[in-house]
Amino acid sequence: MKPRLHAEFRKYTLEFIKPMGTSRGALQSRDTWVIGIGDQEGPLGLGECAPLPKLSPDDQPGFETKLGEVCATVEDGATEQDLALRKWPAIRFGVETALKDLQSGGSQVLFESEYTRSRTSIITNGLVVMGETHDMLRQAQAKVAAGFRCIKIKIGALDFDDECRMLQEFRQQFRPPEFELRLDANGAFNADEAMDKMRRLSEFCVHSIEQPVKSGQWPALARLCADGAIPVALDEELIGLTTTKERRQMLDAIKPQHIILKPTLLGGFKQASEWISLARQRGIGYWVTSALESNIGLNALAQWTATLAISGVQGLGTGRLFRKNFDSRVTLKNSELRFAHDLQAAPIHRLEQLELH
Repeated sequence: MKPRLHAEFRKYTLEFIKPMGTSRGALQSRDTWVIGIGDQEGPLGLGECAPLPKLSPDDQPGFETKLGEVCATVEDGATEQDLALRKWPAIRFGVETALKDLQSGGSQVLFESEYTRSRTSIITNGLVVMGETHDMLRQAQAKVAAGFRCIKIKIGALDFDDECRMLQEFRQQFRPPEFELRLDANGAFNADEAMDKMRRLSEFCVHSIEQPVKSGQWPALARLCADGAIPVALDEELIGLTTTKERRQMLDAIKPQHIILKPTLLGGFKQASEWISLARQRGIGYWVTSALESNIGLNALAQWTATLAISGVQGLGTGRLFRKNFDSRVTLKNSELRFAHDLQAAPIHRLEQLELH
């Protein structure tokens, strides 16, 4: 007979060092919930449930109530498949991660690989958050000085001509192919102007642009992908598509060059893995990006990413955006994400032991 499990959750508020600006607005802080699952004697397996405001399907009233129901159901002996969390992707990701960590004895080593043995690293981009254009350029320069060779810049909220002048100055200083430039519009462009804007942005040798128009506009996105001025990477477009049929229909209708995988928003690693399978069948590229999780979520994301054996730059460098974070075995130096194999995680038996530092 399996031992009876204990499950609990706790809310934490993470404060950004500087406001996290996007075309959807700026965040000063973000709430996240850590879920712990374990038996009555041993340490908890930890998972993070971190819905993004105005973006995650489970950014809705009743989130904590649902978390409480999930914990009670787990304690009653339900399996992961029994929890019916299709409409709650952030909770689904947290539960999947916590159970995976529990299998490893709460060691926070979820996926054994050369990465968790400290023999390989994950190359990540340097993120430039929304601000005044002169500040964004300074951020990009600082990222290059810190060792990043792929810079991701969020655009779409400011005057477009000013943004273009900033990108032109960036390219005058940091030329391809040594420095890769990725853009993220977060759906900021109107469908009728997006193609002209993307053709102008193509002058700056852009690797890709994430979600140029708001999700749901499949014909417009299909035209942008077919035009080829800049390769399109779909991000928000993936959110909320929970069946294989829906996912196939979207990919076949739009034919994007890339998709962005954010397991917190997609419902966990198993769901993200299906997206990978569908993308590979269609010759679509992909990479993994965090969704402003704490170090608990970032650790799990990095370990899973390392098992995919994919080349190219990932978007996992968000752990340093917060004033305080959880202790972590993940380190970032010169754009390389590494795992401290020789540093053992302190066992957590109750979530009140877990604090931000």
